[in-house]
Order: sequence, then structure tokens, then C-alpha cells
Amino acid sequence: MTGWREEFERFLATDPNDVGCDQAMAVLHLYAELLAAGVDAAERYPGVAAHLAACEACAEATDGLLAAVRDHDLN
Repeated sequence: MTGWREEFERFLATDPNDVGCDQAMAVLHLYAELLAAGVDAAERYPGVAAHLAACEACAEATDGLLAAVRDHDLN
């Protein structure tokens, strides 16, 4: 179990631009489509990029969505 000190340190290290899970998930499909098109999605959605750098679960969801978008584009 993570102690309060570790939680507090993680909170202090959070990028202030991080939009959080809910907002990131709301535009994740657009973010993945931009990535698949070779566009700098982080430039368009810097708060989402900050969140993905900090949240392993959302980063994994992005990887899966990107794979699905790329697979769809191949078919």
C-alpha cells in the first residue's frame, strides 16, 4: 500500500498542465487519430500529453486505440 508521503510527493510532481483522466479520455480518439496521421498531437493537446506522461493506464489506452486506428486504416 502506498503511504501518504509517496502520494503527496506524486501530487507535488504532477504537471500543472495535466488535464486528468476524464478530460484526456474525452478527446483520446482525436489524439490517437492525430498520432496515426503523423501530426504532433502533443502540440494540439498539451494537457493530454502531460497526462499521458504521468498516467500509465491512460497511456496504455492510447496505445491500444492508436493500434486500432492504424489497423483500421490498413483495411
